[in-house]
Order: sequence, then structure tokens, then C-alpha cells
Amino acid sequence: MDSEKDIASQVEHQLGPLSKDGASSDGSLPELVWTEEEERAIRRKIDWHTVPLVTLLYMLCFLDRVNIGNARIQGMAVDLDLGGFKINWALSIFYIIYLLVEVPSNVLLKHIGPRYYLPLLVCAFGFVSMCTAFVTTFEGLLGARAILGVFEGGAMPGMAFFLSCFYKRNELLFRIGIYVSAASIAGAFGGLLAAGLSRIPAWGVASMRIAMWRNIFFFEGVITILVGLLSPIWMPNTPSDAYFLSPRERLIAAERLAREHKANPNEKVTWADAKQAFLTLHNYTCALGFFLINITVQGLSVFLPTILNDLGWTNTQAQLYSVPPYVCACFVAVAVAYASDRTQQRGIWLAAFSCLAVVGFAILRWAENANVRYMAVFFVTVGAFPGGPGFLSWAMNNSAGPSVRAVTTGYVVMLGTMGGIVATWTYTFLDAPKYRTGHTINLAGNLAVVFLSVFGILYCTYENRARAAGKRDHRLEGLTEDQQERLGNKHPRFRYWT
Repeated sequence: MDSEKDIASQVEHQLGPLSKDGASSDGSLPELVWTEEEERAIRRKIDWHTVPLVTLLYMLCFLDRVNIGNARIQGMAVDLDLGGFKINWALSIFYIIYLLVEVPSNVLLKHIGPRYYLPLLVCAFGFVSMCTAFVTTFEGLLGARAILGVFEGGAMPGMAFFLSCFYKRNELLFRIGIYVSAASIAGAFGGLLAAGLSRIPAWGVASMRIAMWRNIFFFEGVITILVGLLSPIWMPNTPSDAYFLSPRERLIAAERLAREHKANPNEKVTWADAKQAFLTLHNYTCALGFFLINITVQGLSVFLPTILNDLGWTNTQAQLYSVPPYVCACFVAVAVAYASDRTQQRGIWLAAFSCLAVVGFAILRWAENANVRYMAVFFVTVGAFPGGPGFLSWAMNNSAGPSVRAVTTGYVVMLGTMGGIVATWTYTFLDAPKYRTGHTINLAGNLAVVFLSVFGILYCTYENRARAAGKRDHRLEGLTEDQQERLGNKHPRFRYWT
């Protein structure tokens, strides 16, 4: 039998240099160590193989969700007789179904793995979007939107959880900020794409001509399907089996996360994990903040072309004028995410930029000049769009263990999605063209986000001080070492991000 020294030598040959004593703290196995340069190189590889792809997939997801707003002013409202509250119902049914599937979808993702599950969702909602081009009645539109919600419901929380399986807490928001910024990219690109696709000459058979708004759904759906089919080629599954890393790099990629979260990345979701996620007060702070932000983000994403159209601009002008605010929102959201990760602060950034959104909605509510109101749209998009990734990352940062984090991600997004349902009723035909009621609702919502962010800061600071003073040490009494580690974010040594 090999001696302990021989075993250590063999492991060192496979893993690289060991710690100074050549063993773990209990002397049983050698401890894997690595340099900062190695970790940076691994992180760059992970960045290249995860963030761009997830950003593209979420852009297509958001594009297929909000293109109804672009299609509405390109003839869909007339062709399908969407007068009165019909458009609001078509929007609501999507979010109602969407929120019901988020948590179950994330649990499935945890069991199946993301490499094929997420692209499957992408292909499915792309196919539904393509089929929407053939809808001829309001009832058909309702059915298409409901089915779209089934497949899109798992996309955002699934992609967020996917990224959280590759990055440490202080690296996460920047990456999530980039991928969620795809919402603003979709808003900008959607306006340009809709303006171009709607001009394609009519085609198809005599009984079903595809033109104007139908081209928007058809071609955007086809593009989504093609990207979804190709995604598994590039997408990794987990750090421990990432095809683009060497064996040593895979071990480091998995170990650095296991040490930070003190949990097995391959553990299955249990009822105890779900209970811990659902009984954490901070998660509800983040979920409520996400809910309020979503009223603004989802509302603008669908109704902005209509709001701009009602300022007096033509359909094409409204599509094109919707592009600059989204472009600005995209750059600012990524910059805020980067700064938030660097400072390891969440709440202060959320509060500050929500104040900017409050100013924007105040101008929209009371100003009369069209150009001034258009300027306010920039304030609103720049102030609100960093909020979604901010609150989601804040909740994930303060949830220890991949299984708890999977449930947290799903239900924070689920509760936040309810804001999308509210958003579909904030702007109605009764309130046109000033939409004072809708702007007032969003003004109050963003003001509430400011106070909620401050509350989150104070709560996390209070908990951290209590733990530092030993006031939570009683939670360890009578527990085995394994049971103590299962405490997750309830563990006295765990510190919340503020």
C-alpha cells in the first residue's frame, strides 16, 4: 500500500502545489491551493463561455416577450380588434402563467442541468413567438401569450442561478448586470428591428398573408429557435465538468465556490432548503423591491412605443425614439453592477438610482412639453433598469448554498413577476395620452424602492453586528458539524452584504 507521502505526491502531481503542510486541517487529504493569477485566468475563461451566451439568450427572451408592444402600433391592435382593455388582458395572462412556473422550473433545472434545459426553454418560446404571427383572433392571442409564459417563466431565474453556480458573491452582480441589461438591449434593438421587419413586403399563402406586425413575431421567433438549437455547443453545465477547462482548472473552479459557500454544489434541493429560503426576511425585502422595480421595467418595455406614439410622433418615429433611452439604460446598468461588486454594496446603489427614476416620473406626471417628457424617459430608464439585477443579486448573495440559492432565485423572481402583472394595468386607454395614473403609480413605486433599500441596509447591518457580538451563537448549540454547515445564511459566521 502506498504511504501517505506517496499519496500526497500523486495528488500534488494531479492538482498542483499543496498547502505548506501538504494536507488539510484534519491531516486527511492534501489541500488544493492556487494563485490569484490562476483564478483570474479561470474566471476569464468562464466569463467568455457563460456571460455572452446568457446575455444573448435573455435578450431573445425579453424581445419575444415585449415585441407585442412594437406589434401593437404596427397594425396588430386593428387587425385583432384589441380595443378597450383587451391588450391589458393579453399582457396579464403572460405574467400570471409566468410567475407560477418559476420556482418549479428552477428545481427542474437543478436536477437536469442547464446545458440542455435552458436552450430547450429558448427554442420553445421562440417557436411560440413564431406561431403568434398566425394568430387571427383575440382569443388566439391570449392562448399564445399563456403558452409563452410557460416557457419564459423559467428563463430569467434559471439563467441567474446558472451564473451563480460559476461565480463568487463579489463577482456575481456584474455578470448578472450584464445579462439582465439584455432587457434594455432588447428594448433598443426591438424598436429598430420592428421598424425594419414591419416594412418587409407581404408574403405567404392567400389564406394567410404575413406582413407588418406578423413579420415581427415570425422572424424574431425563427432567430430565437436557431440560437437555442446552437446554444448547447457553447454552454457549460457546471464548473466541475466545464469542457473548456483543464482538469486542474475544473477542480479550482469548483473548490473556490465550495469554500466560499461551504456547501456541496451538487446537492439536491430539499424541503429544508426551501424552508430556509422562504423564511429569510431579507429575501422578502429583495422580492418586494424587485416587484416594485418590475412595475416600471415591464411597463415601459411594453408601453413605451405607445407612450411615445401618443406624444405626437408617427409609428416609425416612436419605434426609433425608443432606442436611445434603452441604450443609455444598458450602459448605466452594467456600470452600476460593476461598481456595486467592487464596493461590495447593494442597497446604496439601489436607493440612489431609484431617486433618479422618481425625478423622471415626477416630470412625466406634471410636465406638458413633449421634449421635456422625452428627457424624463431617460431618467426613468437609467434609474430603474439597474434595480432588477441589483435586488436579485442581493438576495442571492445573502443565500448560502446552491440549493437554497436555487429556491431563492426562483421565488424572488416569482414575486417580482407580480409587478409585471400590475404593470400591464398601469397604462390603459382611459388614461391616454398623458397617462398620469400610470406615471403616479410608478412614481410611488420607485419612492418605495428607495425606502426599501435603506431598510435592507439597516437590517443587514444590524444582523452582522449581532453576529459579530455573539448574539446568534446559540444557534450552534447541540448541532453536529454537518448540521451547523446546513444552517447556511443563519450560521453565526455568515455575514450579509449590505
